[in-house]
Amino acid sequence: MNILCIETSTSCCSAAICIDGVAVAIKENLAGANHASELPVFVEQLLAIAAKQSWHIDAVALSEGPGSYTGLRIGASLAKGLCYSLDVPLIPLDTLQVLCATMIAQTLVSDNCLLCPMLDARRMEVYTAMYQPTTLKKETSIQAKVVDQTTFAPALAEQQIYFFGNGADKCKQVILSPNAYFVDNIVPHAQYMGQLAEDTALERALDAKQMAYYEPFYLKEFVPAPSHIKGLK
Repeated sequence: MNILCIETSTSCCSAAICIDGVAVAIKENLAGANHASELPVFVEQLLAIAAKQSWHIDAVALSEGPGSYTGLRIGASLAKGLCYSLDVPLIPLDTLQVLCATMIAQTLVSDNCLLCPMLDARRMEVYTAMYQPTTLKKETSIQAKVVDQTTFAPALAEQQIYFFGNGADKCKQVILSPNAYFVDNIVPHAQYMGQLAEDTALERALDAKQMAYYEPFYLKEFVPAPSHIKGLK
């Protein structure tokens, strides 16, 4: 399959075209948070490359969350619009699983460990779950956890766990087990979404009717900050 992949769940904004699971064209900005202006440009550039190479886009894959509320909204809106205009299905992907795929692509890990991606949810709270390193199968449900010394103690008593993602760094001070391994500078990338999308296309692909009701996976309800403008609530 020729899949256009979109990832906007963190400060990294990325898009890629993957053919049979392998990225063949990549556009990304790792440092900014200007997703609303950058993502349309990235997608336009990728579609131009696809047209020049005669690559027919078969589906759009979206990293659906959890993650930044604004980033997820931007990615989902553009992805849905693309699907309608190209008349192709949308394949939503678990962002934490995308983070695991990125980790595996960039770091050598033991087959006997567990992967624990963490996305920052402010203070000592993270969005997290446990995954197998070989299959990326989810071992625990995705939850918002407040991390302290006891949060992962039972699992760490039994095996090695790799912690990574933009929520992991703040947890180094409280997760002190010798079985805890922290890997820095891992963020989800669109270029590693291709194989995940291929593997879940039959199960998760949404057609036009289903897309009409689709929302990203926010995990927690978005609560806007109170206005400081007099007369507004």
